[in-house]
Amino acid sequence: MAHGGMASPRDTSLVSTDWLADNLGDPKLVVLDIRFNLPGSPTTGAEDYAAGHIAGAHFFDVDTIADTSIDLPHMLPVPAQFAAQVGALGVGDNSVVVVYDGPGLMSSARAWWMFRVFGFERVAILEGGFRKWIAEGRPVSTDSPPQKTAHFVARFHPELVRSKADVFANLETHREQVVDARSAGRFAGTAPEPRPGLRGGHIPGSTNLPFGELSDPATGRVRSDDEIRTLFSSLGVDLTRPVVATCGSGVTSCALAFALHLTGKTDVAIYDGSWSEWAMSGDTPVET
Repeated sequence: MAHGGMASPRDTSLVSTDWLADNLGDPKLVVLDIRFNLPGSPTTGAEDYAAGHIAGAHFFDVDTIADTSIDLPHMLPVPAQFAAQVGALGVGDNSVVVVYDGPGLMSSARAWWMFRVFGFERVAILEGGFRKWIAEGRPVSTDSPPQKTAHFVARFHPELVRSKADVFANLETHREQVVDARSAGRFAGTAPEPRPGLRGGHIPGSTNLPFGELSDPATGRVRSDDEIRTLFSSLGVDLTRPVVATCGSGVTSCALAFALHLTGKTDVAIYDGSWSEWAMSGDTPVET
């Protein structure tokens, strides 16, 4: 994980299991486990963490590091709340953070994006995730690491976030290209939504790039910059124009933003409410 000089986004934003194993003792390093499972899964991310995690990793709970006053899943918290909660996980202004999930690029990018929304850029994703760590026979712990509180200052970057009103207005202006990270079936409205009460289909005019296509399903290795550009371009996405990523509840959409970040693209925002908000019965149009 290179910092400074002419390091590429890939050098600073992805770390290997070898790098993490070599650096686990670094006092500046904070490792966060952000495993997350969809509603209806047999276990929760917290249960997966309790059953075994990388030694020293703290659990980053996407459902509690969230604005719980809103009746939508894991919405972005206010800056002061985020600062207090990540500070309690030991993340300070001078920390280096590595986040991981199970397969490598499902929910880890949500934490990566949240840190960047609040002005913190020394955050990287563990390539291949916990699955790769386990497959390599690396050590796993069931112990919770000691709590040590650090001072974290959150600086909000609103340009990285979109609201329902923003996406609604974009139906007229077409200023931003909307790309949906859900499965093809959910996008088409032919597969059921995991959350009850939501309509099927997608935001009118949006395109579909299921987040799993951004990495190798067998190894978790993230596609090359050229492969990422080709994936988006093949859908008709103009990479010189701004993008808004959406998904079921604002988690896997962040994988799209992360992949584009690796290619050097910065004008990418997340529709935080995503389908959980848009597909409620109401005034929002839906295409199938």
